[in-house]
Amino acid sequence: MTGTIQDDVDRYLNTLEVERRLSPHTLAAYRRDIRKLLAFCDQQGLMLWQGLTTHAVRQFSASLNAKRLHAKSIQRVLSSGRGLAQFLMQQRVLATNPFDDVRAPKAAKRLPKTLTVDQITSLIEIDADNPLSYRDKAAMELFYSSGLRLSELCDLDLNDLMLPEKLVRVTGKGNKTRDLPIGKYADKALREWLMQRNTLPLKDFQAVFVSKHGRRINPRTIQQRVKYWAARQGIDIPVSPHMLRHSFASHLLESSGELRAVQELLGHANISTTQIYTHLDFQHLAQVYDDAHPRARKKCRNEEK
Repeated sequence: MTGTIQDDVDRYLNTLEVERRLSPHTLAAYRRDIRKLLAFCDQQGLMLWQGLTTHAVRQFSASLNAKRLHAKSIQRVLSSGRGLAQFLMQQRVLATNPFDDVRAPKAAKRLPKTLTVDQITSLIEIDADNPLSYRDKAAMELFYSSGLRLSELCDLDLNDLMLPEKLVRVTGKGNKTRDLPIGKYADKALREWLMQRNTLPLKDFQAVFVSKHGRRINPRTIQQRVKYWAARQGIDIPVSPHMLRHSFASHLLESSGELRAVQELLGHANISTTQIYTHLDFQHLAQVYDDAHPRARKKCRNEEK
């Protein structure tokens, strides 16, 4: 590859970091995706961006598919390439965006996995008896009470908590903030944790959730602790923080039917992202029908005969 192409990529990534203020995790994903594109250009002998035509991008997409990359991953890689090409157009390096007319293969929609209310209760109602268990209980209560993303929870600062108003301010994707209600159980768990937090050797004084060493907690640690508590509380399926967020959204939609409200609480930019939970809601209704409707019960009895 020429230095010029790599310089263009570096400038683009710097723009994403400085102007769009993307997180290090998101930037790393962009970098990985663009690295795939650069490797393809190198293999094809494309030494200038002008060689990256729509036909070449279609070949690139086909090569990703041939490597058995998941359709959703191909969509993301092409999206990263499209953003880079748009930047190159602004820099007058390209006249058109070669990614615009290339569609990625459609990914099969997978319904998010959720826990039942009973499973949530078993997971969260732990008898906290040390600072870390108080911390874990508060984190899990907040996931389920307010539907936070893992990164949003780890990034919380003390001034984001408005406990008298029972609100928490989170900064989500695109650096957008939203104020979320805190349920009474999460409020109680948070207050108890904040008292325990003061017994730790604090090094990050602003972070709400810290490690036993007093530093802002790592997302991986939260994932491991949720998994630990699920196994300890007798839940026989893998449980993740995101599953608690999914459960929050699904249970709220089941009880309220307010899709727009759930969208706002989750911080989804598009309603289409939230609509996946309507499929879960339909599954719930279908199960209620199968369990309760006379015709459904009669069918079941006939099948048993």
